[in-house]
Amino acid sequence: MRTGPAELRELVAVIFELKTMGKKDASTARTPVDQYRKQIGKQDYKKTRPMLRATRLKAEAKKTALGVKEVALVLAAILVLLLAFYAFFYLNISNEVDLDLDPDEN
Repeated sequence: MRTGPAELRELVAVIFELKTMGKKDASTARTPVDQYRKQIGKQDYKKTRPMLRATRLKAEAKKTALGVKEVALVLAAILVLLLAFYAFFYLNISNEVDLDLDPDEN
C-alpha cells in the first residue's frame, strides 16, 4: 500500500493536531497560583537595574547587621569577666590582709 505526498502531509497534520490538542486545553486552565507567579515575574522585569541593585544591597546589609541582642550579649559577657577578675583579686587581697594580722603580735 503506497501513499502519496499529499496523503502523508494530511496524516502528519492530523497527528500534529492530536498532539497539540491536549496542550491547548492544559494551557488555558491556569491555576491562580500560576497566574500570580507570572504577574510577579512581569513586575520584577519592570524594575530598573539600580532599583534591583539597591534592593539586593539592602537585603545583604540586613543579613550582616548586628542586632541589639548580640551587642547586649557581648556587653554582658565583658561585664561578667570584669566582675570575676575583680572578685578574684578582692578575695586574694582580703586573705593576705587577714594573714598579716596575728593576734599574738599585740
